[in-house]
Amino acid sequence: MAVAFTFPGQGSQAVGMGKALAEAFPEARAVFEEIDEALGENLTDIMWNGPEDRLTLTANAQPALMAVSLAAMRALEARGVTVARSASYVAGHSLGEYSALAAAGSFGLADTARLLRIRGQAMQEAVPVGEGAMAAVLGLDLEVLKEVAEQACQGEVCSVANDNAPGQVVISGRKAAVERAADIAKGKGAKRAMLLPVSAPFHCPLMAPAADVMAEALAGVEIAAPAVPLVANVVAGPISDPAEIRTRLVDQVTGSVRWRESIGWLADNGVTTLVEIGSGKVLTGLAKRIARGIEAIAVNTPEDLDALAEKLA
Repeated sequence: MAVAFTFPGQGSQAVGMGKALAEAFPEARAVFEEIDEALGENLTDIMWNGPEDRLTLTANAQPALMAVSLAAMRALEARGVTVARSASYVAGHSLGEYSALAAAGSFGLADTARLLRIRGQAMQEAVPVGEGAMAAVLGLDLEVLKEVAEQACQGEVCSVANDNAPGQVVISGRKAAVERAADIAKGKGAKRAMLLPVSAPFHCPLMAPAADVMAEALAGVEIAAPAVPLVANVVAGPISDPAEIRTRLVDQVTGSVRWRESIGWLADNGVTTLVEIGSGKVLTGLAKRIARGIEAIAVNTPEDLDALAEKLA
């Protein structure tokens, strides 16, 4: 059995996430305490008690989701399930790449929390609220959506942000252009084309100011080679060199998340089991649509964690 650990991105957050892990495992509780200290605030209180609109702010959601993933990971490590021993690869959806790299030993926990706080703030501030948009389009292939985005541009930014699964693609850019793209997609037979409730147009060229901020932030942080390769969003293939990791983390701010291709690459290269570590089950659902023969497991409760530890022992 060849295993890859995957780590969720924004949209998987929910008030209360991680609380049961902290109550069950002291190793998990220590992670939340360390992240609160690194950020100089009680992010854990927002995660466990809300309000939801404060948790969903990009600057909070990004480090919060990483916190849950790493809390689960530390509890697993205490039970003998480590990235080095139990996984062949790691991968993460957007911000999940930082969780994956922290789990694989490339970043320290405090550095990861601070980087994601900077990333979240920079992505939020890159485009004034209301000027950008994202839309999910269901039922059209990636190549068709690329043509739709190009047709909709009309001098404005509109591009593919996430290729999540067959027939599930997200486009991002200026609001008017994204709305045009949604209408064009419907005309080409999309089952649905709906604007998403997000605060900024992520993973498109409008995020260039945020990419500059991240280039500066990452330049000041030491990156170690991961225990196993990271299958990176922007190349949909494995990387291990710290210098390339730094470059690709900057690239992914404006680049497309090639998740369908990344999971396909893992399936084509011997991975039989995908383990999603952290809040929610979004990636597990996508995995089953991308690689139907692959086993996909979500680990986000104490019971899930115990079952995985027994399975991989």
